[in-house]
Amino acid sequence: MFSVSSQANVVVSTMTRLGHTLSACESLTAGLFCATIAGIPGASAVLTGGLVTYATPLKAVIGGVPDDVLAINGPVSKATVLHMAAHVKKTCLSDWGISLSGVAGPDMQDGHPVGEVWIGLARPDNSVSAHLAGDLLTEAPQSDHRLLIGDRATIRQTAVSAALGLLISELSAYS
Repeated sequence: MFSVSSQANVVVSTMTRLGHTLSACESLTAGLFCATIAGIPGASAVLTGGLVTYATPLKAVIGGVPDDVLAINGPVSKATVLHMAAHVKKTCLSDWGISLSGVAGPDMQDGHPVGEVWIGLARPDNSVSAHLAGDLLTEAPQSDHRLLIGDRATIRQTAVSAALGLLISELSAYS
């Protein structure tokens, strides 16, 4: 398995070669995804910007999630990350938009268990998809029954790794 830095390097180099740009709307990772991308030389050619919507109301106010979606589905859901990804792509004028929302712990949140992390992806063709981070990981012990395992820092870092892995997989169709 690649390190998170190696994954970010692959994303930046591939997007640079393709002339694609990226933005992120982050909740539980609170900017860690953007910081990871920005840590790679040449990231300025790829990263257009990001939004941190850590508090639930901000997912509606700046994250583009309709109030009714939050009321029905909550902040940790497939529907929420779909809206976040599409909105950040449009707002930050990027080809790709990615979003992360979940529970890093140590306690459950609104009935969602620690380690439940959703990742949304908006593509250049404007199609969107959502994935449980645990489904994207192929190696134990990073996930168990679709949940990420570890302390807060580990869950947040693993969520970033899962998001980068998703991007690498999706970018292969464009390479």
